[in-house]
Amino acid sequence: MDALRAVRSLGLASWCIGAGVIRSLVWDSLHGFREPSHVQDVDVAYFAPDAAAYLDRELQRQLSVLNPALAWEVTNQAKVHEWLVDDAGHAVPPVDSLEGGLATWPEFATCVGVYLTSHDVVKVVAPYGLNDLFELQVRHNTCRASAATYLERVRSKQFRERWPRLTIFPPSPRSAIEDR
Repeated sequence: MDALRAVRSLGLASWCIGAGVIRSLVWDSLHGFREPSHVQDVDVAYFAPDAAAYLDRELQRQLSVLNPALAWEVTNQAKVHEWLVDDAGHAVPPVDSLEGGLATWPEFATCVGVYLTSHDVVKVVAPYGLNDLFELQVRHNTCRASAATYLERVRSKQFRERWPRLTIFPPSPRSAIEDR
């Protein structure tokens, strides 16, 4: 809640905390862990098409002042297409909303974010729903991530070792990237 309040204090119109921090919190709970898993960073996604290029760094700096105990990673989903290329070296298409940005993340269970309203109500952004997250499933989202990227994430994030009850599906045989 402290992290959500910190991000809300920035006054962004469209934002959420998402990805690994949410996924890990849910999977830790479903596994009955008493201690939460170590989270490398807190991903803050926001959508502001007209924002200056330096805003991600400035927001990250502000969050570090508000809550220095957390490692913050702030990304404007409206600008990702300006710097991200896919595994084949092609530019990725822009998205038109915060939800559209989350919908491109590598696993469906990770395409989830939460934000805090001005009335302290937690809201969820989940373009593909919450089934994969709560059913402990890891499935490849082919929107931007290649099969190789998906497999590397499964390995490097140690999904199987950290959460033994997960069902990890092989990557999809064809991805949207490979169709270009």
